[in-house]
Amino acid sequence: MKSLFAHLALADIHRDMARNIVSLRQSQDLFNDLTDDPAEWRLAQKVEDDVKPPLYRSPTPAIDRPFEDAAWFNAIGWPFRHWQASRFSDGSYGVWYGSDTVETSVHESAYHWFHGLLSDAGFEHEPVVAERKVYSVACRAALLDFRQATTEHPGLLHPSDYTFAQTVGARLHQEGHPGILIQSVRRPEGENVAIFNPGVLSNPRLNCQLTYRLDGGRVIVEKQPGKPWLKLDTAALGRAM
Repeated sequence: MKSLFAHLALADIHRDMARNIVSLRQSQDLFNDLTDDPAEWRLAQKVEDDVKPPLYRSPTPAIDRPFEDAAWFNAIGWPFRHWQASRFSDGSYGVWYGSDTVETSVHESAYHWFHGLLSDAGFEHEPVVAERKVYSVACRAALLDFRQATTEHPGLLHPSDYTFAQTVGARLHQEGHPGILIQSVRRPEGENVAIFNPGVLSNPRLNCQLTYRLDGGRVIVEKQPGKPWLKLDTAALGRAM
């Protein structure tokens, strides 16, 4: 661990990162199971908006703030409110992950979709469809640059054993570092950031909507429904190169 931190550089990041999350192409009203009256749906939404605390301070006019709040929470806030174990967290704190391109984010998310959710449920041989959204999120931070350290410390990029990476993440979180820049495990030509401080993220904007279709031994990714954009072989999905 000491040798890892002794030679790290900083990467001054001022660019958009792609955040790929589970979503729906067509939104659903959360209150339509309570009543059939659209006016009462709007009333229920107003009551919820009036009583819930704001997620963060914003200079945006109040009339536009519900839309901004939703985008911020979906694209940025969720992992800091709902902690879970990941490469750089043991689940006791939140980490936000973003990718340099939409394609890198697809490789990362498709791996976890197939080897996590589908395999755990026994659906890896069934035709399954999932819908996702990709947000562009501005990242402005001096991040620890781990890209040159991964050769000497391969545990940072191990395909499935996160033990070493979680130890590193725990130290970074405890010491208050904003985040790191590192190669993508699932698409080695790509890069990812792992962010520990949501304050360095801002301005979430919808980049695109995607559909993932598990079809035999492939994950077919569509930007436009019915038109394949990427085809990923599940046998090689996420394999380190």
